[in-house]
Amino acid sequence: MNDAVNLPSDPVSAPAATGAAPRIGFVSLGCPKALTDSELILTQLSAEGYQTSKTFEGADLVIVNTCGFIDDAVRESLDTIGEALAANGKVIVTGCLGAKNVDGTAGGEARNLVREVHPKVLAVTGPHATQEVMDAVHQHVPKPHDPFLDLVPAAGIKLTPKHYAYLKISEGCNHRCTFCIIPSMRGDLVSRPVGDVLNEARALFEGGVKELLVVSQDTSAYGVDVKYRTGFWNGAPVRTRMLDLVAKLGELAREHGAWVRLHYVYPYPHVDDVIPLMAEGLVLPYLDVPFQHSHPDVLRRMKRPASGEKNLERILRWRELCPEIVIRSTFIAGFPGETEEEFSHLLDFLKEAKIDRAGCFAYSPVTGATANELPGALPDELREERRARFMAVAEQVSIERLSRRVGSTLKVLVDSAPALGRRGGVGRTWADAPEIDGTVRLLPPAKISTQLRVGEFARVRILAVEGHDLIGQPI
Repeated sequence: MNDAVNLPSDPVSAPAATGAAPRIGFVSLGCPKALTDSELILTQLSAEGYQTSKTFEGADLVIVNTCGFIDDAVRESLDTIGEALAANGKVIVTGCLGAKNVDGTAGGEARNLVREVHPKVLAVTGPHATQEVMDAVHQHVPKPHDPFLDLVPAAGIKLTPKHYAYLKISEGCNHRCTFCIIPSMRGDLVSRPVGDVLNEARALFEGGVKELLVVSQDTSAYGVDVKYRTGFWNGAPVRTRMLDLVAKLGELAREHGAWVRLHYVYPYPHVDDVIPLMAEGLVLPYLDVPFQHSHPDVLRRMKRPASGEKNLERILRWRELCPEIVIRSTFIAGFPGETEEEFSHLLDFLKEAKIDRAGCFAYSPVTGATANELPGALPDELREERRARFMAVAEQVSIERLSRRVGSTLKVLVDSAPALGRRGGVGRTWADAPEIDGTVRLLPPAKISTQLRVGEFARVRILAVEGHDLIGQPI
């Protein structure tokens, strides 16, 4: 995902007693991890009395949170910075692209890519750099903070709809996959204190969030960097470990009638211990697992931390423990050296593992990635052709999996409900993460007295499958 994210519709206002508050324009690009960085910055801006706006014109300064993962994202980020400079003139850049140099490296003495292309920006920082961004804002637009009157929600400012939110549990990554430059921009794994994570989760649930999406670069590795040390929450010890954290999050969610969804879960053996929590309904039976490929030789060239055979065994084991589990994943087609046999292996894996939700990228060289040095680069047309073949199989598998739901009644979280659902709406089941998976297209309710409200759950009879989506009628 690499989309600009809208700010809250009503700017956060400073008190009238201090005069007109400075207005900061803001645009957020990139993945959910970048989104949580944006939320931290927006929360701090609000705490200090700044107004925020999703437009450049009329702002005292503009902040652009960038993405630098693939070349298309780099171009979009650089274009957005250019647009902000043209419209406003005072721009601070943060995020992954801010850490990237012209030669593809991060940090050091090399020329910074953003400054090379846009030398007029006021400041450039890397990702998860809230304080550095605020220091730059203070330098160019002094803060209007009034500690007696400023009001900030306990859960901070969120860029998602009110009924769901992302919860980032760690930053950075210890892997060195050959196609990826994220560790050079975000650093090695740093796990957040377990008490801080749980406090934030509780504040989100108490603020009305009905779905908590756990994100990081590697959710399964939570706590590895601190050797799973024991932290404290609510006066009781809690280990800084994925299983312990997920169990506590599930308990919190149950108290508030909410969902917990796990993203970016690498298929390590200890993930097996989380599956029983899904079987008992403590967390959603859903795992977002970035497999990337299935053939052992391709995975070795990618320097991925698991082999294809073990991945298939693990998925089958997960389905034994929790038959309702939904697996979503992303894959790369056309990686350097990929043979037709290796690609066919990937298609067979997709069908045998019955990946419910699958996305695929045609391999694209990323400046600074070691995969660029691998022999056997494939022509662009072949990469795209394999991506298209992959997605055709993925849709077939998805439809087969979704067809099992026809005739059943499912719990659906409502995302859209014009006129209280009298004209229908859009929702999602436990199998559908927002923005990346399918949806449930809701027909007008069977009973005229039935009303749908955004952020609430509804019981829906599934009538049909349409591509990656379901069609259902609230009952």
